[in-house]
Parts: sequence; structure tokens; C-alpha cells
Amino acid sequence: MPSNQKDIKGALHQLNQKIEGEVRFDSLSKTLYATDASVYREIPLAVAFPKSEKDIQELIHFATESGTSLIPRTAGTSLAGQCVGNGIVVDVSKHLTQILEFNKKERWVRVQPGVVRDELNRFLKPHGLFFSPITSTANRAMIGGMVGNNSSGTTSIVYGVTRDKVISLNTILSDGKKVVFGEISQDDFDRKCGQKDLEGTIHRQIFDELNNPEIRDEIHAQFPKKTIHRRNTGYAVDELLKAELFEGKEPFNFCKLLSGSEGTLAFTTEIKISLDPLPEPIDIVVAAHFETINQSMHAAQVAMKHPATAVELMDKIILDCTKESIEYSKNRYFVEGDPEAILMVEFRGRTLEEALDKGKALVEDLKKAGLGYSFPIIETEKVASAWALRAAGLGLLANIPGDKKAVACIEDTAVDIEDLADYIDEFDKLMEDFDQKPVHYAHAGAGEIHLRPVLDLKKKKGVDDFFKISETSAKLVKKYQGSLSGEHGDGRVRAAFIPLMVGEKNYELFRRIKYTWDPKNIFNPGKIVDAAPMNEFLRYEPEMETPVHDTVLDFDQVGGILRMAEKCNGSGDCRKLPGSGGTMCPSYMATRNEKDTVRGRANTLREFLTQDKKENAFDHPEIKEALDLCLSCKGCTAECPSNVDMSSMKAEFLYQYQKTHGIPLRSKAFAYINELNRLGSATPGIANFFLRNSLTGGILKSILGVATERNLPAISAISLRQWYKRNYDSLPSGQSQGKSVFFFVDEFTNYNDTEIGIKSISLLKRLGYEVKVVDHEESGRSALSKGLLQKAKKHAEANVRVFEKLIDGDTPLIGLEPSAILSFRDEYPRIVSPDLLDAAKKLKFHVQLVDEFLGKEIVAGNIDSSLFSSESKKIKLHGHCHQKALSSLSWTQKILSIPDNYSVEIIPSGCCGMAGSFGYEKEHYEVSQQVGELVLFPAVRESSEDEIIAAPGTSCRHQIADGTGRSAFHPVEILWDALKK
Repeated sequence: MPSNQKDIKGALHQLNQKIEGEVRFDSLSKTLYATDASVYREIPLAVAFPKSEKDIQELIHFATESGTSLIPRTAGTSLAGQCVGNGIVVDVSKHLTQILEFNKKERWVRVQPGVVRDELNRFLKPHGLFFSPITSTANRAMIGGMVGNNSSGTTSIVYGVTRDKVISLNTILSDGKKVVFGEISQDDFDRKCGQKDLEGTIHRQIFDELNNPEIRDEIHAQFPKKTIHRRNTGYAVDELLKAELFEGKEPFNFCKLLSGSEGTLAFTTEIKISLDPLPEPIDIVVAAHFETINQSMHAAQVAMKHPATAVELMDKIILDCTKESIEYSKNRYFVEGDPEAILMVEFRGRTLEEALDKGKALVEDLKKAGLGYSFPIIETEKVASAWALRAAGLGLLANIPGDKKAVACIEDTAVDIEDLADYIDEFDKLMEDFDQKPVHYAHAGAGEIHLRPVLDLKKKKGVDDFFKISETSAKLVKKYQGSLSGEHGDGRVRAAFIPLMVGEKNYELFRRIKYTWDPKNIFNPGKIVDAAPMNEFLRYEPEMETPVHDTVLDFDQVGGILRMAEKCNGSGDCRKLPGSGGTMCPSYMATRNEKDTVRGRANTLREFLTQDKKENAFDHPEIKEALDLCLSCKGCTAECPSNVDMSSMKAEFLYQYQKTHGIPLRSKAFAYINELNRLGSATPGIANFFLRNSLTGGILKSILGVATERNLPAISAISLRQWYKRNYDSLPSGQSQGKSVFFFVDEFTNYNDTEIGIKSISLLKRLGYEVKVVDHEESGRSALSKGLLQKAKKHAEANVRVFEKLIDGDTPLIGLEPSAILSFRDEYPRIVSPDLLDAAKKLKFHVQLVDEFLGKEIVAGNIDSSLFSSESKKIKLHGHCHQKALSSLSWTQKILSIPDNYSVEIIPSGCCGMAGSFGYEKEHYEVSQQVGELVLFPAVRESSEDEIIAAPGTSCRHQIADGTGRSAFHPVEILWDALKK
């Protein structure tokens, strides 16, 4: 290692010049990679993003010469601290993401380590094949990480674990040599042993070690029971004993050892894996409810006597966490009563009847055994949402209020299924000594319950218990001859207990293997062997007070803005790609940069707000950079299982940062767009001339920093308020519904989308509703997005005062623009003064999108298809981000489907990329277009000319027009045109 900071930076600069990829060592990059999904934090020397094997060879050479290390990383969702260290973190997830070769006949595929598991399976599905290990992180987990951790997932009871699927690995050894490991014959093995290089040395060493009867006897005596298929403690030398060289009949394959080695032995660059035929097409889930954990454990033993494909557990602690989640509370539909545990047992069949017969047979056996009190069977399209509830378990645990969290330290123990009930009983009794009622969830059928104590690692007692509970658990697992790690790996959280688990002699064998493969300890040091004590390098210093920050937005429910950031536990749900659906996180989907995830932004906020010594704690350019590409889409408020609200934190950050640096002119212009439009509306023709012609419009764009490619929104010839006053009384009215609504004239509809507002009010009146418009303030949405929170607060308070006595359940307030009207639900109760808080909270329940209002009236039978055309129309619908996060796109789909022959297809898009003013800003234009190109633009381009494109959001419609040349329409426009005249 160079002797001083200047020399280190100079060496890293030189390294950056040598590789095709990139090496970053700025403060933000190192902060982003200082943590994973574990409780550990250590600032790395640098972060590398290699593009080729040659890059990795250069990194290995650099680490060897400079005395540093390489820490391989894919999605960074490791729970044992495998991706945390002080060397160079090597992120392969950005560039090494190619599917290289596929052989359908022989059922294998060769990939680079950064290929996402679910993306691979989307590629394989048309061929009738899939890669079977499925983790709860499958929509962002990468094959390289799955090999490194020997991942298992929910279906391991049928398909086995990742190690079982690895055919060969292309690697680079610590001497820089490329080596392909795979099955080899005894003759080939002998030839390898004759080589005079590191490859020859590792073959000779493993033969000498495992050919020794005493060493083999020690392995058999100390390793977990062979009936436990989830065995990930230490190095898998027991798997090598199955080779014909030693005790078995299999060809020798070093991949058995490398799988689960956590990147400590070699650097993997390509992976060849075997594939399975797609499972039977129909799946159902028996959701057996239990009054005790013990009953559920015995039920798992019963379930494993049936042809189940998954047997998974959720306990009451997790189920309670789902109640407060916007997204996952919707998936609780099958929960009956208040169970202590639910066992989810999946069965598959060629037909629904076949799958149901299997499920019913289990229910009958459980009833005979007196286990469980309710047995709903979930089928058809509802199965996916039930599994989504189970998969969210890890992230949902972050929703436990306060600094006490469910900590990953003993969560990976696996025992024989026949020992499971006794083991869990004894475990729970031991935990009582620590005053613990731990979390229980996950892979009951595999004998692996993810057990988590609830600890405050900001306190010394919590850190002490962290170690003591881990040690106590390890001793209990050893008693049952279990595996301390079933699938999450040893890393640094379990490595200290490996000598206890496998004996000192086997541990020394592990050390000899490690230092034969890696003499200079450059590959992920301190993992599996020679780890630092498990309670060092934690995220927080014990007894350090959590800083408190005064904010305009109210974060008191979670204990302040810093604790909102701390809710992120690193599970990486925000790293999913467009094919997985959802909105979060649009800029990451476009850039694949960690800083553009909710996790990256939360980690940055946590780091700088915790470690800060400045007068203005928010005055850090690193936070500004991390939040720069946040589109404030609000996807995280619903889709992040931890409910990390990045949109609100960005608004607060901008407000606080601008206290020191001032408000940019462009931000003022966008925040005051309503006032500017009001001025322009006095002479709309003149205003539009200056906005739209290339000379003056170009000058305006240049001054404000608006992308030249954008068209500035025109001002309508008449404002909606003016039109309403002049025309409402003369509008034709349908048969009265006896119901009034207040119409919120948002700032966008009033001056720019007046025609849509006219059609909306006209439609409502034609359908028999009295539409009232009163004087009120703008929504404040533009001010919120630009951090002008005091301005936004003024508007919010004025609107609450206007509407608190006017609207209720019978007379709602409805609005057209999702981002404006939904501010009443989201930000208003968190920004108004305490004296208006109760009114704001009450108000939010009586504010609806026009789509919601009409949809509910259809459900109530007040609107039917007889009022509309019977002409056939096809509609493709793109939903607004805020609507998807805070309401539901299903209401829009329902109202557009009311005409008998209208068919509606929802485009599976996330954010459109415009996001209010974001897409207008010249430095964001490219990313804005990249986001649009992910799903939305291709879907619009592929639609025929006679298909109607629907989009409730004004910015979405502008983005579609700019990106595709197609016009998109608000749903009420489509309904208005469909009315029988």
C-alpha cells in the first residue's frame, strides 16, 4: 500500500488510466459502497467498475503490488457483510451483464456474473427452461453473487441449491492467470498436479489434504448432517469428497468449492450453469394459519411429506409490519384473524384441479393432526401477490418503529427437518434469557427458519447481546448438527464461530486452502477465515446520540429525517430492472449506478447526517449529487418494503441546502410557474409567441437551463376558472345523481390543460353530478419539488382552511392532475402547522382523483355503459407515478372500460421520465429520455395509429409527445368523447 494519501490517489489515478472500465475514489462513491444489506460499515479504498477480464487482471496486479484487496460485489444485498471492506470494491453489476452462450438441447447457459437472475429467466422462458434457485431478491440478485453465496431460495426442497447447478467457472487466480474450472477426469487432475504454477499448486494441495484419512474423518465427524441440503458454513470440502478421487463416483470439480466461497479464492468472470424445465404451469398456495410457532413447525414436517414445491413461513411480527405498508397491505387479503404464524405451501400441477387436489390433501392431513385453524387456498393470479408479501419480509422488518431493529446475525441457521420443531422450541426458550421474542420467517420446508433478534445496535447492550445471542445460537445449532449458514454465507457475522461449528482442525484446513489459493490475501480478506470480531465495524458507534435535525416536513412518525434514511436496510429492492415491473427506481433503471437507487441515496444521507460537523448538516455536495437524479416519483413510498420516502427527503434536502447556497433562478421559475402563467394568461397570444418561437423561446431556455429539445407548455386562451364562471350554468346536465363534488382547479389544468378541465367538468355534469369550484390556492406541487417548502406550506395551509368545512364523505374534492390533488394525501398532513394537522389528516380521506371518483360511482351502479358509445376502441394506458404510489391505476382502467367495446391494456411502464420539471432541465434531458425508452416509448411506438394512448399526468403526456410524436389523452377526454351525444 502506498505510504500516504497523495501516493494512494496517484496510484489509483494510474490504475484508472490502465483499465477500460473505471476506478472511483471520491467521497460519494466510497460512501455508497461502505455498506451492504448487513449491519457493517467500512469505507473502502476505492470502487472499480471493470469491463473485461483484462481489467480484473489489472486490478489483481494492483492489489498484489500495493498490498490492498479486492472485494467482489454484484447487487450488494449480502446479509453477512461479504461486500464490506477497506480494499477496492469491484462492482461487476454495471458492465459484466451479458448472456454469452445458450444451449437449449443440453440445457445450459453461460453468463457473466452481473446477469440478474430474473432477467436470465425472462430470456429462458420462451425456450421452456429456467434457472431454478429463486431467492427473495431474485429481481436484482445476480448469478455471480448467487454462486459466491451458494444461494438457495424458496424452491430448494425440489431443485437444490446454486452449487448443484454450476457446471464450470471462468476465473482469474491471485497470480493473474485465467483458469476454467469444471469437471475433470482423474488423468486430467494428475496433469494439473504436474503444473509448476498456482493452478498446479492448488490441485496438489487439495489432493494431499483430502487424501488423508484423518482429515476426511474429521470432516465427516464435524460437518453438518448430510440430510441438510442447505449447508454453507465454511468451504465445501465435504462436497469434494464425493469425487471419484476420494470417496465417491463423481468427476472432480473445483466449482463445488468455489460455490459458496464468497469471492475469497478466485475472481469469477464467467459462469456456466445447468437449467431445468419450467415447472408445471398452475400453482396454488395453501396459507395455513397457526396460533403458535410450534404448531407451524410441526405443520412444516407434515407438509414435507407432500409433493410441495415451497414451504415458507411468515410470523406475526412480519405480518404486523405489512399492515402499514402502502403496497404490501394490499396483499394481506388472505390473512384471517391474527395468526402467530402462516405457513405458505405451494403445489403445482398441469391443471388447477390437479394442484388443488394436492393442496386439499395437505389441508386434510393438517386438520387430522390438529394443526392450524384456517386454511385458505390461494389460486390463479392472486398467487403472485401472496408470494410478494412473503418476499418483502426482509425489507418490511425495517418498519419496526424506533432504533431497535430485527438484526441479521442468527437468521441463516439450517437443521434437519425432523429436528426443526425441537430446535425452534429450544431456540425460543434460550432467547427468553435475552428478553427476546425473535422474528421467524422463510424456509421452513428446508429446515431453515430466518430468525432475527430485535436489537438496538446504537447501544452497548445491544452490541453485547448481538454477540452473545449469536454465540448461543451457534452452540445450539452445533448440538443439532446443523449448519450455521444455510444460504446467506459466513462473511464477517458468522466467521468467528466457524471453529465451533466445524472444529479447529477443519478450520485450519480452511485457512490452508485460503492461503494456498490466495497467498497475499487479496481476495475479500476477513471473510470465512481470519475475520475481525463480529461486533466491530458496525454501522453505528455504540452510545452515539442520533443527531436531530429541524425540518419543515414532519418526519416525527419515524423519529426524524435521519431515521427515515436509516429505515433502508440495504435489501436493494430499488435495484430491480424494468422487466420486473413497478416504478422504483427509474433513474437507476436508466443508469445502473448505485447512487441512483433509493438505497444509495439513503446511505448517503445517513452517512453525512450522522458524521456531520458542519453548521448546516445538509450542506454536502455528495448529498446533492446523490439526490440529483431522484425524479421524486414516489415509487419508493409504496414499493420499498421499508417505506423509505426519498421524495420527501429530497424536498427537505433542497430546502435546507438552499439556505446556504440560495435558490437557483430556474428553481424559482418552476416553483412560481402558476404566478408566471397568470401573468401570461392576460395576453396568451403574445405569451405563447414568446414561449414557442425559436428565437425568444431559445433565449428563455438558455437563461433557465431548459433543454432545447423541449417544447414549453403553451398557455390556454382562457383559464379554466374563467371558463367555469362564464359557462357552467349553461352546460347540459344529465339525470341528477343527487350528489355534489368540489373540483380542484390545479395550476396545470387552469392555465395549460384548460380543455381537459372543461371536458372533465362537462362530463361530470352530463353524468348528473353538481360540480362546484371555489377560490383556493394552487397545490404547491412545483414548490415542493424544488424545495421551496415555506411557499408550499403557505399553499397547503390555505387549501386546508378552504376545504376543511366544505368536503366530507358525501361531497368529495376531486382533481385531474395526480401530482397536484394527491398532495392533499401525502405532503399536506406533514407540512401544515400543528393547529391544522387534524383538519389535514381528516381531509386526505375525502380527496380523490377524478378517476377514483368515477370508478367508485361505477362500482356503486350510478354510471353504466348505456350512457356511452358502443363503438370498438383499443386503449393503451400509462399511469402517473404518484397515482400508482398513492392511489391505484385500477380506477383508471375501470372507467376507461365502461363503454361496452372499449378494451384497455395497461402499459407495464414505470415513470415516464419527465417527472414535472425534471425532464425539462438540460442536464437531465438525456436521463429523462433513457427512462422513457425503458418501456413507455417502445410500447407507444408499437401501438397502431387507431389505438388511443391514455395518460392521466400532464408531464406524462408532454413526455410521450416529445419522445414518440404521439398525442396522449387524459382518461376523462376519452370518456367525454365516448358519451352518447
